[in-house]
Amino acid sequence: MYAIVRKKVLNETVTLMEIEAPLVARKARPGQFIIFRIDEEGERVPLTIAGYDREKGTVTIIFQKVGYTTEKLDTLEEGDRLLDFVGPLGEPSHTEGIRRAAVIGGGLGVAIAYPQAKALHDAGAEVDLIVGFRNEHLIILEEELKASCTNLIIMTDDGSNGHKGFVTQALQQQLDAGRAYDTVIAIGPLPMMKAVSEMTRPLGIRTIVSMNPIMIDGTGMCGGCRLTVGGETRFACVDGPDFDGHLVDFDEAIARGRMFRPEEARAREKHACRLMGEGK
Repeated sequence: MYAIVRKKVLNETVTLMEIEAPLVARKARPGQFIIFRIDEEGERVPLTIAGYDREKGTVTIIFQKVGYTTEKLDTLEEGDRLLDFVGPLGEPSHTEGIRRAAVIGGGLGVAIAYPQAKALHDAGAEVDLIVGFRNEHLIILEEELKASCTNLIIMTDDGSNGHKGFVTQALQQQLDAGRAYDTVIAIGPLPMMKAVSEMTRPLGIRTIVSMNPIMIDGTGMCGGCRLTVGGETRFACVDGPDFDGHLVDFDEAIARGRMFRPEEARAREKHACRLMGEGK
């Protein structure tokens, strides 16, 4: 059992939890993920590792309440425990040799972009961190983001923080201003990562995207997280989650991501238990 040692509400839909998992914390690296299960009847849910403390033996996760399991997870408090917390899984991000990077995070992707930007910044790279939210009330980790980059740009869809627009527009502005990146890292919704990859393709800028398709076992056995990358089938759980954005078939990934939306919606609905005669 894995204890929740800290819980912090970041905004109305996003929560941070610090989980006691010393064996995971010992080997975790930026870019990797875990799979948790709340209880025996719970589904297996992958979450990117947002941080870790090897001395305390804890791993930080950040999640958005978008389905039945994450809504249930949010009801837990400090001192409660998770049944399973498996990891670290996946390949860590490879940041060697990067000297000037743009790290782009959209929505909850910001929680994944943060540790990658921090790793680059700590290694001495110059990092422009561009993040986007729907409005200023949904902005998370602002102080942590400022400390993990050279230049922080926060965009909001409605301009409520004074910077209206999308992360792609901010990236284009940096490119137009002559910023010469050797690497662009994009993390967030598939359409955003696709748009960034198409922007950098004609410029020949190495572009890395973090893919998070449907996963089941997280070890490459089920094939649920398969992607087409460079015309070949790859598995996000063992070959990724980082891939060359210029090689990913985003249209296929977007189509597959929509396949189970009806089932996800039904899982969120409350229904009466016919045996017990009560809500379940």
